[in-house]
Amino acid sequence: MSPWFVIILILAYFGILIGVSLFTGKEETNKTFFTGNRNAKWYVIAFGMIGTSISGITFISVPGAVGTGKFGYMQVVLGYLLGYMIVAYVLLPIYYRMNLTSIYQYLEQRFGQVTYKTGAIFFLISRLIGSGLRLGVVAIVLHQLVFLPLNIPFWVSVCTSVGLIYLYTFQSGVKTVIWTDTVQTVGLLAGLIITIVMIMQKMEWGMGETFSQIANSNYSQWFFWDWKSPGYFWKTFLGGAAITISMTGLDQDMMQKNLACRNIEDAQKNMRWFSVTLVFVNLLFLGMGVLLYLYAEKEGLIQWETISGKMQLMFKNQAGGWDKIRTDALFPRLANEHLGQAAAITFILGVIAAAYSSADSAMTALTSSFCIDILGFEKRNLSDQEMRTTRYKVHVMFALLVIGVILYFYWLNDQSLIDKVLSVAGYTYGPLLGLFAFGILTQYQVKDKWVPVICIIAPVISYFLQNGFPTAGGPYFLTGTYKIGIEILIINGLLTFAGLWLIRTGKPDSKPE
Repeated sequence: MSPWFVIILILAYFGILIGVSLFTGKEETNKTFFTGNRNAKWYVIAFGMIGTSISGITFISVPGAVGTGKFGYMQVVLGYLLGYMIVAYVLLPIYYRMNLTSIYQYLEQRFGQVTYKTGAIFFLISRLIGSGLRLGVVAIVLHQLVFLPLNIPFWVSVCTSVGLIYLYTFQSGVKTVIWTDTVQTVGLLAGLIITIVMIMQKMEWGMGETFSQIANSNYSQWFFWDWKSPGYFWKTFLGGAAITISMTGLDQDMMQKNLACRNIEDAQKNMRWFSVTLVFVNLLFLGMGVLLYLYAEKEGLIQWETISGKMQLMFKNQAGGWDKIRTDALFPRLANEHLGQAAAITFILGVIAAAYSSADSAMTALTSSFCIDILGFEKRNLSDQEMRTTRYKVHVMFALLVIGVILYFYWLNDQSLIDKVLSVAGYTYGPLLGLFAFGILTQYQVKDKWVPVICIIAPVISYFLQNGFPTAGGPYFLTGTYKIGIEILIINGLLTFAGLWLIRTGKPDSKPE
């Protein structure tokens, strides 16, 4: 497949998104950017949020993870359902009752100015790093497949991609993102379904036999009950619920779209339908992962070897030798080397749709949070033109910061470091989980100026609990047979909650919002 053909495909894709932005950007105002004028259709938001929730990393990694984790990821997805219901029936009513533009304004009304700024800053840091890395991993894949053969430097392809995202989001913000996410979700789901159909055709299986092969394969185990395992059911289930509460309910990116609904009933309806649909979409991703492995095994393209006590996936290269690859490289290798040109195009479009759907909404949310929470747009006597000009500058700033994050970790060239930083959400969203939980579940006030200290100490302790405390002699202790995994977010939130309890000052005159 010609790299130039792929570039034309990418430009055409972005041309559609920019066209959507021009159409939705008519009569644009600052209110349109931040809230979408609060008249968005709930079913459009629900459909578009699928694309936002499934990042490019998910598109690539979840199918590959079937090789080691089987269907264990569904334990996390089932936890998502519980989390989404808590978001819909606990958090959303609070946000609508208080008529919030930024959800972190709740912290100001509940605790004070310092707590408010602390919560917003933790969101900005987490979203910036997380979104930069999610987009960066996909940018690396596209660079190796498309831009490297044309001798186009990595930084040029990254700047171009982020620049195109800026073009279709800077004017109308969340109003545009709601519709572009819908377009991108169509692309993502089309890529997923078409890939499944192509593999079925390669294997000469009908629908019934495909279901039977997946169900009877060695990869079909859903539940794991070894409490020492990172995949133990209860900690992945509860961890999934905590992730949803934190990364959806306490995330300005996801909540900005829900707050664009006409009323609380529509927002809750959106969450119900979105959460159920997301379960089926993740099942499709895992099912596709099983098909990828079954196809590769049938064609003799993969084998497992034990290296340094760990199972390592080996992939047969075109010269007949074996390459050591990560499981998330299986899908790209098969799509681009063995499934045909149509599969390669489908893969690239699916990855682009997943990656940029997540990135565009993140840039809009970062701009919104910074303008409202840090610059205090709603408290300053600014004209519409002054707000618009400042908003444009902030949007450019975050576009440049996202580029900086991508390039920094690319030039480090340390894949294991990228993996570690991708888990940053467990450390940065933990304090947000603790802050909101303390505000909702108790009636106590806190010493506002001490909140940043608590929100820094809790993640630090969480890190050492997960990785071990260094001793004078060098080795780490508290690293026994039980390994902390996804539940680190819950632990971090509990530590924050405990710290806030220690700095409580007494009950307020009225119950918290």
